[in-house]
Amino acid sequence: MKINFKLNGQKYSLDVEPYEILLEMLRDRVGVKSPKCGCNRGDCGTCTVLLNGKTVRSCLVLAIEIDGAEITTLEGLMADGKLTPLQESFLAHNSFQCGFCASGMLLSTTELLEENPAPSKEEIKETLSGNLCRCTGYTPIIEAISDQAERRNKIWVS
Repeated sequence: MKINFKLNGQKYSLDVEPYEILLEMLRDRVGVKSPKCGCNRGDCGTCTVLLNGKTVRSCLVLAIEIDGAEITTLEGLMADGKLTPLQESFLAHNSFQCGFCASGMLLSTTELLEENPAPSKEEIKETLSGNLCRCTGYTPIIEAISDQAERRNKIWVS
């Protein structure tokens, strides 16, 4: 079946099998490597992408379901090769060690901050509850998100 979609701002048209999952299509056929296969059941969040602005686990979505949709991966967050302020905050807070969870954490948080520019720590924790990190203990990740939310709100209030 032929599908048409937009990935990180670029139009694509591909023939896909009815059983092909989005994660495999992105990694193996398109060459986008930020979504990773961690559990293949939607539990760990490493395969998270934005589908029309909403987070989904790409290991649970069939490729045929994205016909006409817009997909954003970690690679699509950057503009002109520059990190977003959120990505910069994650770096400043040394939020990642191995980086395996980075894509899912950043995309989930991007959706959160779009919907709620001033989330509480509890709302941040709830957002991250579907993204597993085995290295940091979450504290620097939550601090990076909180710091970025505070910075954004100071700019908007000023």
